[in-house]
Order: sequence, then structure tokens, then C-alpha cells
Amino acid sequence: MGRVSWRSESYEIREKLIKGNKMTMDVEFHYDFGSPNSYLSHRVIPLIEKRTGVKFKYVPILLGGVFKSTNNKSPMEQFAEVKNKKEYFARETERFIEIHHISKYARNSHFPVNTLHIMRGACYAKGKDFEVDYIEAMYQCMWERGLKMDDPSVIDTALKEYELPAAEIITGSQDPEIKKILIDSSSYSVERGNFGSPTFFVGEEMFFGKDRLRDVEEEILRLQ
Repeated sequence: MGRVSWRSESYEIREKLIKGNKMTMDVEFHYDFGSPNSYLSHRVIPLIEKRTGVKFKYVPILLGGVFKSTNNKSPMEQFAEVKNKKEYFARETERFIEIHHISKYARNSHFPVNTLHIMRGACYAKGKDFEVDYIEAMYQCMWERGLKMDDPSVIDTALKEYELPAAEIITGSQDPEIKKILIDSSSYSVERGNFGSPTFFVGEEMFFGKDRLRDVEEEILRLQ
């Protein structure tokens, strides 16, 4: 497969804001590529950034580690036996997609996917020139293309398709220091009160779930 044409409109908005942002405010998005709601939030965040002029800081976490530390489970496990809950969640997701005009979302047939490797990759990419590109590419692979992103060969191919430094990222993600960064980042998230993803912090105020993005934006505006 040749070069992937992949830069969405929301990606372009976010890239410009990151380069030109002048407003300083501590707004964090604690994310794991394995969460579909995290992907949906990622698609809405650039529009909030554009309206508020505030850039979100992406904080990589390992959702499985957060769940273990907080005795939490995924909604799929928690509510498996609850009548009507699964159907409601599906409809709620449909409404969110319709409201925010998200056109490329697709369920991943490999779900749940062990995101350990690509979240370590996110830690390696953090602060580098390709961080935004890496995050966008991994979300697309997971929730638009439905790739099996716990397969090392699939990860390698995907990184090359998106013209990312595949060898550097794969080697870097195996560095013990990078592995420790992901552990520490997940622990930091739990210490702040987090128990899942997507989770947002505006200053010290925590908001959980994609349906709280309106509250996140209102809190940003309140503090400006």
C-alpha cells in the first residue's frame, strides 16, 4: 500500500492551533487508543480548541492498568447482563456521531485490542515533531480502518504507510524508560482521580466521558 492520504479537517485545525496557540491553560486529555469513546472525543477536541483558543495536552495512559488500579471494568464487561443497556449505549453513540458529524467511525472487529505497544509508542512520540501525526494515525488505524493494532507486523506496516519513523518508534517503545513513562503516566492519572478514558482535566477539575465535552468547554470558557 502506498502513501496514505489521511489528514482530516479536524486534524488540520488541531495542527494549526498547536503551532499558533497563545493561550495558556492546563487542559489534559487522558487517552488510550483502545477506547472508541476516546476516538470520538479526539474528533471533537479540535473544534473545542478552535472555539476557545486553548490546546489540549494529550496524556497517554494504559486503560488496562488504570482499570486494575481502580478495580474498574470496561462497560462491555460491567453491563453485559443488564437488559437494554447495550442497546442504549449503541444509540447514544449514534447520536454523538450524528451531532458532531463524525463520518469515518467504524467498529473494530478485533476489539478489544491490547494497546500496550501503541501506547508505549505514544509515550515515545510525546514532545517530538511527529506526536500529533502519530496520535492521528493510530486513532485512524483503530477506529476507521479496523486494524489489529496489537500485531507488531500490522503496527510496523501502518507506521510506514503514514510515513512515520517506524523503526525509530518501534525501537524507542521498547526502551525501559519509555515503558516506565507509560506506567508512571497511568499512575499519575489514577492519583488525580481517573478511573477510565476518555477523561479530561481543566485545571484540577475532572470530567469523565465524551458526553462531558460540553462541560469541559464551559469550564474552559469560565476560567478565561
